[in-house]
Amino acid sequence: MAVESRERVRRAAVKLFATKGFHGTGIRDLAQEARLSSASLYHYMGTKEELLAGIMRDSLRGLLASAGRATEGVADPRRRLARLVALHVLTHAVRPDETRVVDNEVRVLSAPTRRAVVRLRDDYERLWASAIADGIAAGVFRVGEPAVTRLALLEMCNGVARWYSPRGPLTLDQLAAHYAGLALRMLGCLDAPDQADLDQCRALVPGRPRTPPKVP
Repeated sequence: MAVESRERVRRAAVKLFATKGFHGTGIRDLAQEARLSSASLYHYMGTKEELLAGIMRDSLRGLLASAGRATEGVADPRRRLARLVALHVLTHAVRPDETRVVDNEVRVLSAPTRRAVVRLRDDYERLWASAIADGIAAGVFRVGEPAVTRLALLEMCNGVARWYSPRGPLTLDQLAAHYAGLALRMLGCLDAPDQADLDQCRALVPGRPRTPPKVP
């Protein structure tokens, strides 16, 4: 029962933090969404900031682990980067509330808590930076500002969580492949074959729907 209640609190927090923001979500809102009394809510969540930080840490650790598995042993930087992009897009489409919370609410954390979360985010972004740097060194990427380009790619992929819809002409796999191709072209790689390896990336995304949805 305690495990079930904690999971209800977490789901409620993800939903409300994504739609109303951390500061816009009150304890009464969380209790109502989780179907618990306000008095018992603290037993399952600690403080509201602890709840938010836990969601962020869990999400980032999961994404970091999946990205590490997706790129492990992959020497070709084009394939590594394409896998990272595809995995990021798939995750943001399948888990939009959770990823919006991670992307948008880090600024509300107190400094010590924020540093721990940012370290995880930096570890994840280093996988992208490494793939880009290796591609430049190998002569397959041609870009003058790799750090800025990396941030632009991440922002482009993050946006999927805001606008993705299951209706439209492209399947989710097609969307992820299209984004991977866009990323490679942004890095000056104009003649790369399909590098996204969607079967592997799809398997690393928890909670992915069985039937690929579509985008508008």
